[in-house]
Amino acid sequence: MVSFNLKHTFGQFPYADSDLSMRTLSTPSPALICPPNLPGFQNGRGSSTSSSSITGETVAMVHSPPPTRLTHPLIRLASRPQKEQASIDRLPDHSMVQIFSFLPTNQLCRCARVCRRWYNLAWDPRLWRTIRLTGETINVDRALKVLTRRLCQDTPNVCLMLETVTVSGCRRLTDRGLYTIAQCCPELRRLEVSGCYNISNEAVFDVVSLCPNLEHLDVSGCSKVTCISLTREASIKLSPLHGKQISIRYLDMTDCFVLEDEGLHTIAAHCTQLTHLYLRRCVRLTDEGLRYLVIYCASIKELSVSDCRFVSDFGLREIAKLESRLRYLSIAHCGRVTDVGIRYVAKYCSKLRYLNARGCEGITDHGVEYLAKNCTKLKSLDIGKCPLVSDTGLECLALNCFNLKRLSLKSCESITGQGLQIVAANCFDLQTLNVQDCEVSVEALRFVKRHCKRCVIEHTNPAFF
Repeated sequence: MVSFNLKHTFGQFPYADSDLSMRTLSTPSPALICPPNLPGFQNGRGSSTSSSSITGETVAMVHSPPPTRLTHPLIRLASRPQKEQASIDRLPDHSMVQIFSFLPTNQLCRCARVCRRWYNLAWDPRLWRTIRLTGETINVDRALKVLTRRLCQDTPNVCLMLETVTVSGCRRLTDRGLYTIAQCCPELRRLEVSGCYNISNEAVFDVVSLCPNLEHLDVSGCSKVTCISLTREASIKLSPLHGKQISIRYLDMTDCFVLEDEGLHTIAAHCTQLTHLYLRRCVRLTDEGLRYLVIYCASIKELSVSDCRFVSDFGLREIAKLESRLRYLSIAHCGRVTDVGIRYVAKYCSKLRYLNARGCEGITDHGVEYLAKNCTKLKSLDIGKCPLVSDTGLECLALNCFNLKRLSLKSCESITGQGLQIVAANCFDLQTLNVQDCEVSVEALRFVKRHCKRCVIEHTNPAFF
């Protein structure tokens, strides 16, 4: 048998180190989330060295498609026993794509490095409706740039299939990463950037202006975001009524501490289709901001202003104008709320299903009674740390709200076992009961368990188990 030096005859294999450099790529594809201190992920052959000079951070690496076997008509290699085909390789393409659909973004990119067939399947457009990246050390700006560039290969400059981007907790995300999304993803419908505190208003404005189909936006924990609006350029190009064209329905601005009434006014004026709005711990908001909200956003179903300490009964009077559309309301730890505000809500929001009034110490049995008689379809109620609520209020609740499934009475000092027994005897569908730090006897807890067999009781009585 004649032996040849393949390297001498044909030169260096064209794909030998193709995944080590971004400069020699013809069809780039990313292998995401590859920590440089772990062996086996620096290049395609498992080497712990790389031509990349990046150290100490997680980045998006780029590689070309895996090589096909080299053959030449003048060469007859020694015959080798043919390896048995792996079981997974026997699956048809549609089954492989279905399996890949359950993988997160980083694992899907790694699958693209296995072989040419997997490379082609891993980049099936149907698998790229969602990009989901997590981790505090990820160079997420670069990862998004590499991914969008690859996804734009068949449709230059735009990712027509991409609808969801989730990069929550990626603290290294900056405005640059959001600009990439805004420029390349016109069909984006859902964006989650919670905890990415480096992004600013300008980048969010760009996304909202260039992604007209955006419906779900989560910027919770983004302390620099104080408003949601169009860019000035977009506002000039469109009619004055363009604010109604912002299609955001779900907006979470929890822990956006700098949000003020004027910012909420702008949000309400531009996002008139809002149905879900969460403003937890936006501590600068007042009743005036809620007035603006109700004027422009009449379709709100779920609203949370928990820990907004300046919200009072006047704010609840404005919220009550949402009437029967309101199904979920959280006013936890709004210390200025009393029975007066609860009466407003109970009178006009008769279809309310969920109310969290924990820590509203001004609420008494009268407020609970009015709530129970007007909101009979209530399913979840939290009146924990309301020391003025007693067994009298619980009795009225039990006799009117038969569909109650979750009830929290944590730290209600005036509650006794008698009130709990009345609740258990009437609310058979009760699933969760919280009586931590309440003076409740073991007999009363056992009574609840006998009548509400599916109920999970949270308590602090060591004698009951």
